[in-house]
Amino acid sequence: MELVKMMFGGKEYTIETGRMAKQANGSVVVRYGDTMVLVTACVSKKPHESLDFFPLTVDYREKAYAAGKIPGGYIKREGPPSTKEILSSRLIDRPIRPLFPEGFTHEVQVIAYVLSYDMENEADVLAITGASAALSISDIPFDGPIAGVRVGYVAGKFIANPTLSELEESEMDIVVAGNEESIVMVEGGALEIPEDLLLDALKFAHENIKELVKLQKELIAAVAKEKMDFEKQEVDPEIDKRVRELFTQKVQEANINPVKAERSAALDKVAQEAIEALSEKFPEKEDQIKYILHEIEKEHLRKLILEEEKRIDNRQLDEIRTISIETGILPRAHGSALFTRGQTQSLGVVTLGTKMDEQRIDNLEGEVFKSYMLHYNFPPFSVGEIKPVRGPGRREIGHGHLAERSLEPIIPAEEDFPYTIRIVSDILESNGSSSMATVCSGSLSLMDAGVPVKTHIAGVAMGLVKEGDNYKILTDIQGVEDHLGDMDFKVAGSRDGITGFQMDIKIKGITFDIIQDALEKAKKARMFILDKMFEAIPAPKDNLSEHAPKIVVTQIPVDKIGEVIGIGGKIIKQIQEDTETTISIDQNGVVNIVGYDEEKTNNAKSIIERIVTPPEIGAIVEGKVTKIFPFGAVVVFDFLREGLIHISEIDYTRVNDVSDFLKEGDIVRAKIIEIDDSGKIRLSRKALLDKPEGYSSRHRSTNRNTNYNKNNRDNRRRY
Repeated sequence: MELVKMMFGGKEYTIETGRMAKQANGSVVVRYGDTMVLVTACVSKKPHESLDFFPLTVDYREKAYAAGKIPGGYIKREGPPSTKEILSSRLIDRPIRPLFPEGFTHEVQVIAYVLSYDMENEADVLAITGASAALSISDIPFDGPIAGVRVGYVAGKFIANPTLSELEESEMDIVVAGNEESIVMVEGGALEIPEDLLLDALKFAHENIKELVKLQKELIAAVAKEKMDFEKQEVDPEIDKRVRELFTQKVQEANINPVKAERSAALDKVAQEAIEALSEKFPEKEDQIKYILHEIEKEHLRKLILEEEKRIDNRQLDEIRTISIETGILPRAHGSALFTRGQTQSLGVVTLGTKMDEQRIDNLEGEVFKSYMLHYNFPPFSVGEIKPVRGPGRREIGHGHLAERSLEPIIPAEEDFPYTIRIVSDILESNGSSSMATVCSGSLSLMDAGVPVKTHIAGVAMGLVKEGDNYKILTDIQGVEDHLGDMDFKVAGSRDGITGFQMDIKIKGITFDIIQDALEKAKKARMFILDKMFEAIPAPKDNLSEHAPKIVVTQIPVDKIGEVIGIGGKIIKQIQEDTETTISIDQNGVVNIVGYDEEKTNNAKSIIERIVTPPEIGAIVEGKVTKIFPFGAVVVFDFLREGLIHISEIDYTRVNDVSDFLKEGDIVRAKIIEIDDSGKIRLSRKALLDKPEGYSSRHRSTNRNTNYNKNNRDNRRRY
């Protein structure tokens, strides 16, 4: 076994190999605190036949035993990957994918198992470093090492790999991956931070990354295997020459078209012509012909940008596509917005729910509940394709997570807005930057729903084309510029700062000058988009949709919870039935009342508050007559209190028989006129009646001469 270690952020950071999973091509265990991750790398013996596809798969899995837990449910074993596991898999995949050599098409699989979790130190960034170490010491060709670091910002100071408790106080949560020379991947969220602070965070991360790369190099020097030989998949030079001679100009002509569908159709037509023209001389070489045509397309696009500063849709490098916005387009939804930018279109829809609609998540930290969520869908028709419609893939989960965290800083606190909020983004058209269109449609639909957000959040995707020292930054990239370019840098935020970002590159690294340039141009673009959004809807609507549930929150003393619930839940069930509401009470005495009729919902609140509030003389109450006696009627009000309306307090006229005025089951309003030392309550019905003209006290019906039997006298003593 070989182990290397260093002090990192005040804790020991170790990487070991040779103890676990020794039959993998490469395997390491990374430990930080008491969090341990096993990462393995394996490679297939034979290459994949495709020229332009690298079959890399990455799986990150959290073992329940790592936190001393048994999985919930009936099966009692780990099931399909959770959202957290899928997002972590993407965090590992994105920085390592560009570092495999061009032409290497052997299948590679990286698996990360969280073996131990200390509830303080996150495992995902350890897995990034572990994947690099496992690949670097293996015989798999890999242009590493790289390392991953999480950055927090607390009380004006950056923290490398902050603990969970530190993250709760942090203004940012950024995961950065890089090598000794530069940054290769960034993803994170923040509380409206300025661009220069983000740049400083990336520089801080890079300094720490270099330390972890140095640690890996110690391990590599000690145990690394010799890299395997592989046959680079290459095209036939004769085919390449012939295709370029005959079809370069046709590809270039087809390549200039602002309409995605027309451009794709024109390029497909050229490909078909090329295959038909060359199939006799080069039989069964269709894949190579298509590959060469794709390379011509790529070279042409990059040359236009670098040498002529032109784009295939005739935009300037910093020009944003045409934006159109519509809000309130779905009559029954609680909030909706259609955001279209060029040929990318997102339908954002907000649904407001109650506490019972929260998402329950069982993970290594324990059971948690989410009251805000965003779901992103990418149907095949959005790109004019036919595919099976199944559950969300890794890309959809990743894009949705980025948009969700970008909007999170403006979501109101639960105490201010006690609703569960679900945003759905259905991508109806896609030609680049659909996740940033989701940010825009989500922000617009929140305001359309009347959610009290403080501002809009907008997002834009920035691109890069770089050859040597010559580079150009592209604003609002479309799909082909992402596919054939060198960077996809998504930045979201408000006028006050950045809230979400994600950067992926296809080259070995980029300088901080390029990142700064991209951030400045992204800020300019964001302000332009925000102006358009504020024009469409400048502030949240004053009222929630009539179709949204009405939620009223009140606080009751903890020792009064039992009184509100009643024996066997009798009282709270009756309140819910009478007011057509749903009521929940937490252990701290916070009461959530949900209904669709505002008057009934407020009535339920009033009832609960009366139950927990001691009665006062002069208060008006409403209750049900439960017993009739010759001397008066017993009324139960606020579900658990009894009061007596004496025969003399029933009416201003003479009352000879209580039953002439009141019967069991009657609902009666009365005024509290007396509360004696023992808490007995006397009520007056007539106090709420108009006094007859000429009425005087001599008309009072006291019934002093009425003879009561013994039982009546006993009953009367209760009051």
